[in-house]
Amino acid sequence: MTAPAPAPTCSALSATDEPLPGTAAHVTGWLCLEHPGAWGRDVLGGEALGPELSAELERRTEAAGVRLLLIRRPGRATAPPDRRTVLVGRSDPSGAWCERLEVTDPAALLDLDLGLPASAPGIGRPVTDPVTLVCAHGKRDQCCAVLGRPIAAELAARFGDSVWECSHTGGHRFAPSMILLPTGYTYGRLGAQQSVEAVLAAARGEVQLEGLRGRSCWDSAGQVAEIAVREQVSAGAADLTVDESGALPVVRHRDGRAWVVELSRTELDPRPPSCGAASKAVVALVAESVRPLAA
Repeated sequence: MTAPAPAPTCSALSATDEPLPGTAAHVTGWLCLEHPGAWGRDVLGGEALGPELSAELERRTEAAGVRLLLIRRPGRATAPPDRRTVLVGRSDPSGAWCERLEVTDPAALLDLDLGLPASAPGIGRPVTDPVTLVCAHGKRDQCCAVLGRPIAAELAARFGDSVWECSHTGGHRFAPSMILLPTGYTYGRLGAQQSVEAVLAAARGEVQLEGLRGRSCWDSAGQVAEIAVREQVSAGAADLTVDESGALPVVRHRDGRAWVVELSRTELDPRPPSCGAASKAVVALVAESVRPLAA
C-alpha cells in the first residue's frame, strides 16, 4: 500500500499567493539573550529560563513593548557559555540603535532599563554592523528549522559573529525569516545569496526590496505603505517615516516629499498559519495606489 503524500508545509502553501509586505511583527524594542540550550516551544514558558524568571521577564517586556528573543550561534551547542551575549536594540527611525553586553546569569536581564530611549543609553558596546537574526525555532515550526538553519550557517560563514539563530519572530509560513537590527527590517523567503545581499545593503544604509516583509516599528498598513513607496522612490534606510495617525498611511521622506498610500484587503484561501495547525482565513493588505502629496 502506497503511503500518503506528506502534507505541504505552511511555508510552501503561503508562497503560492500570499504577499510578503505587511507581515513583519510589530516591534520597536528588542532584547536578545544568548541561550544555546533547549528553548522549548515558548521561550517564556519556563523550559529555557525557569518559571519565575520567565514570568517576570514576560511581565516587564510586555509592559515595555519589547520582544524577547533567545539567540545562539549557528550550529548546535550543548551547554550555555560562562558569559552570555545580550543584545538590546531600538528600531524606531527617530533613534535606531543596538548595543551588546555580556552577563553571567540570565537573571541580570532584570537589572536592565527597558525604556529604550531614542539615543543609545550606553549600557553596552555600540554595535555598528548590522545584526542578523534568522529564525531557527524548530519547536515552534519545522519550516523555521529546516529552512532557517542553512541560511544562518551561510550568513555566519560570510559575516561571522554578527549572525545569530533566533527564536520565534512571528510568521513561520514566511520561512526562512530574517530580522536586521537595529532597523527592524524583516525578510522572508530569501535564499542564501539573496540574504547575503540584504545584509550587505543594510551595511550600506540601504534597504533591499526583494523578500522585504516590512519594518517592524510600523503596523501592517504602515509596512505595506513604506514598501510601496520604496518601490517607486530611491531612499535609504533612514530616509522614510510613516504617519499612521490618519485613515490612510502617509509616507514621508526626510527631504520633505510625502505620499499617501491607498490600501485594499484581499481575502485569500484559508491555510495553516504553521505546520500542523488548523487552517485559518488569511487577509492580505495590498497597496492600490501611491499618490504624492503637495509640499
